[in-house]
Amino acid sequence: MELSWIMKLRIAAVVAVGVVFVSIVAWPWDAPPDPFGAVLIKAIGTNGAVTLLIMAFIAGLVAYFVAWPYGSQIGILAVPFGLAVWAVRTGSVAALVQLNPTIEQRQILFETLRWEPFFWLLVVGVGFGGVTLGQKIRPGCKFEETHDKDKLSSYKYLNTTIAFVGSILVTRFFLKIFAQDVVLSDNIYNSAIAQPAIGQIVFSVLVSFGLVAFVVKKYLNVSYIWPIISSSFVIAYSIMTYAKPNVISHYVESWPAVFFPDVVITLLPVQIVAFGTIGSIAGYWMAVRYLYWREHEMK
Repeated sequence: MELSWIMKLRIAAVVAVGVVFVSIVAWPWDAPPDPFGAVLIKAIGTNGAVTLLIMAFIAGLVAYFVAWPYGSQIGILAVPFGLAVWAVRTGSVAALVQLNPTIEQRQILFETLRWEPFFWLLVVGVGFGGVTLGQKIRPGCKFEETHDKDKLSSYKYLNTTIAFVGSILVTRFFLKIFAQDVVLSDNIYNSAIAQPAIGQIVFSVLVSFGLVAFVVKKYLNVSYIWPIISSSFVIAYSIMTYAKPNVISHYVESWPAVFFPDVVITLLPVQIVAFGTIGSIAGYWMAVRYLYWREHEMK
């Protein structure tokens, strides 16, 4: 079940579509005023947000036809890869915290970041919508599993619930392992965690969501959609838990701005949604490939 060179070319073309429409065409409308600033909804503004949503839809639609007849499976990668370029170019949470030195400013900052991942999830969803429209215009190949047909179907809703909640909790567990940088002891909250570098963020989010998507597909027969959706809730849950006023107050008074009580709140929403989506899709298809190998190659 190796990828053919034609399939690899399709994937590369889809990535190129996402980069062109999202990270090149939309960037002039959405770039933060400061070249080294963080990519936030506030910095983008209403016009930039509308432009980004339009470009995401177009990218998904174009990517579907570029990857046809496998557009439904591959075209969905366009927008996440386009956002991934933004996620690498953006400034860090530590830089944002340095610009908001008081307790009140940081509380407002984290409250904003708490809800922001749902916008980036909407952008990814709009890209998926473009792919869906392409499927209606010119239907392509639909993936049908030949292994474990109807397996666990009677537990569909239970499996979906477990996959969603489990994705939030297990992804947090993996991120705390892979994304941690320098960790120092704190006399009240146990540790102070330094802002990780961008390379570590990319690796940790991709691997964490990839592992979770692999597990939920293999053991629960659930789509990558639920790990993707959970990406927004991972940050929301982490901020609700680790960015409470008393916690923020302690770290403002005791630590430099580059140290945090939890590693997940050092990740910007655009980073966790973009790389979380890519990792989830990759993990899902790795599980499909593994199950296919187990069913056919081991006979």
